[in-house]
Amino acid sequence: MSRTALRICPLCEATCGLTLTIEGTAVTGARGDRDDVFSRGFICPKGASFGAVDGDPDRLRTPLVRRDGELREATWEEAFDAVAAGLRPVVERYGPNSVGVVLGNPNVHTVAGALYPPILMAGLRTRSVFTASTVDQMPKHVSSGLLYGDSLAIPVPDLDHTDHLLLIGANPLESNGSLCTAPDFPGKLKALKARGGTLTVIDPRRTRTARLADRHVAIRPGTDALLLAAMAYVLFEEDLVALGELAPHVQGVEELRAEVRDFTPESVADACDVDAGTIRALARELAAAPTAAVYGRIGSCTVPHGTLASWLVDVLNILTGNLDRPGGALFPQAATDKTPRPAGPGHGFALGRWHSRVSRHPEAKGELPLSALAEEIDTATAEGEPIRALVAVASNPVLSAPDGDRLDKALGSLDFMVSVDPYLNETSRHAHVVLPPPPPSQSPHHDFAFNTLAVRNQVRYTPAAVPLEPGRMAESEILARLILAATGMHGADPAAVDAMVVDQTLGKAVKEPHSPVHGRDPKELAVQLTGVSGPERRLDMMLRLGPYGDGFGVRPDGLTLQKLLAHPHGIDLGPLKSRLPQPLKTVSGKVELLPAPIAGDLPRLREALRHRPEGLVLIGRRHLRSNNSWMHNVPALTGGSNRCTLHIHPQDAERLGVRDGAAVRLKGAGGEVTAPAEVTDAVRPGVVSLPHGWGHDRPGTRLGHAATDPGVNVNQLLDGSLLDPLSGNAVLNGVAIEVSPVSEKITALT
Repeated sequence: MSRTALRICPLCEATCGLTLTIEGTAVTGARGDRDDVFSRGFICPKGASFGAVDGDPDRLRTPLVRRDGELREATWEEAFDAVAAGLRPVVERYGPNSVGVVLGNPNVHTVAGALYPPILMAGLRTRSVFTASTVDQMPKHVSSGLLYGDSLAIPVPDLDHTDHLLLIGANPLESNGSLCTAPDFPGKLKALKARGGTLTVIDPRRTRTARLADRHVAIRPGTDALLLAAMAYVLFEEDLVALGELAPHVQGVEELRAEVRDFTPESVADACDVDAGTIRALARELAAAPTAAVYGRIGSCTVPHGTLASWLVDVLNILTGNLDRPGGALFPQAATDKTPRPAGPGHGFALGRWHSRVSRHPEAKGELPLSALAEEIDTATAEGEPIRALVAVASNPVLSAPDGDRLDKALGSLDFMVSVDPYLNETSRHAHVVLPPPPPSQSPHHDFAFNTLAVRNQVRYTPAAVPLEPGRMAESEILARLILAATGMHGADPAAVDAMVVDQTLGKAVKEPHSPVHGRDPKELAVQLTGVSGPERRLDMMLRLGPYGDGFGVRPDGLTLQKLLAHPHGIDLGPLKSRLPQPLKTVSGKVELLPAPIAGDLPRLREALRHRPEGLVLIGRRHLRSNNSWMHNVPALTGGSNRCTLHIHPQDAERLGVRDGAAVRLKGAGGEVTAPAEVTDAVRPGVVSLPHGWGHDRPGTRLGHAATDPGVNVNQLLDGSLLDPLSGNAVLNGVAIEVSPVSEKITALT
């Protein structure tokens, strides 16, 4: 007999509400939840395929432990015994930094992935931490940290109210949004145009988003920061700077004026391949709009000046008075944010508190560049021990990091590796222990990270739609037991991990004068927590201490877990509002418009005025039916236009003798790959595009469908040496490559 259950979709950043159809314990259908307070019934192909993702027969159902060189099924007890026996001797002999932790972006799509990895890293006391952020978004965290004193204070465009939206390096019609949580992003852009607003897209490709735009500027890849700096120059030169109500909260305006004086539209036009008149028009239109927002994403982050480009996005919002005002770019306020502290100076944001061992890359936000992981394993130096053991949680860096071949070999040399992953993929195949979490239908869901980036304040929680299958272990328990095994407490009750966090959090909260529980007994507060599991008790605690919470009875109408459970479609908390100066944690207590690290990197941007790429440059691309390397094992989400093909402009194809559908060889600093060509004028001349996340052709994996059409790993063209120096982010776009035809035909494109 069929039934329905609600579930927030965990397959991209849009976090849409779903209504699942369930037959027994199998999810047989998914449609948009029309009553969801945030998504209002919107659904994309990924959400519609929730059942196929959830029921993928290649998902691991039991742990795997390596015996005699071969991964074999084992009990949970055997698996965690092996973890403790493999990790602790490495820590004790070589020190905590000899254990690396690698976190993939699926962690921010699960409750357990958000709650437990920070405890693991703190317990291990390792500085060898690597995440997907340094192949994606770290420049935005660094620029926000420097501007606002908080790397997580990321303003998002007020999509529902803005009059003018400028997108650079973003393709939300394919990505569904990134660092901007917005169900039905396409609908919001169409609504913007319907109310008379303007959409401008700056992108080397004529993407689906660009085709919707009023103005599409096909910039040369990697020159985003130059164009944005020239726009800032125009605002100063033409007396268009108007901070408005921001003025008391901003310092460094005149210093910035002096720093951008070299970036005239005329001086950057040749480098960007955008004429000076267009650049001036972009700046004037931005300044003239009643309200406006500039939004940059992965295309402007994964380039040599990614942090500068991310900083300049906010600079333009600030100079036009559009930061922190309705219709501009605003700071969301999530229900599980910490109790807002009074406005005033903070500790600020520091970069480079330590460095990687081999190439001396500075840390950013407590992380080292993922591009450096291979050398941190395979290269000996006089300073410290190499990484000898690795904990990988929902991470596949063999495909997502540069030079996967080198990393592949490095992983095979480790003394020990444990992977928390539902699949035996290109990375987890190297593990000595694989711990598989259950499918998403069997897990509860709340978006801790994405609600801090949402275009409307709201809160939703969905319990598991399907009971935990016999023999499976909840992801929260897996990670709690992993923490205990890794930190010398193997065998302890996993509930002790959550209890420790509750005790520490409440103990700190009662000492904070601005907390609603200041001066109270933390034990008395802990007794009041509700929930059937440790994660639910922690969620209840965070809600009650948060900006909308009941403060453990101080505000009777405030949020609690019980109240949230009584509203299964979520609770709307209202539109984004102006919040400055409260979010600022800079030493000055103001927006620091020209931080010293930024000023120190501007000479490198000036040097870029004199350089032009020779030959073809490579960029990536998004597709609505995939999310990095996650979903290529789901037949419903592959095929059609979701193909690993090289987009090449007809002019370049003719010049090189490349035919549509024929094989082409791509060669870069990290190696070469062969892929079918797709001749299209959607890319500008001089640019080729290959999607990210493919390359499912390595032996020893269990990805049956993905292996039938593996594609190629675009990151193998990179050797990992190109990084944005401030953030450590990999340079994935605007990279020079060679393209040549191959005689044999790979496939016919239909």
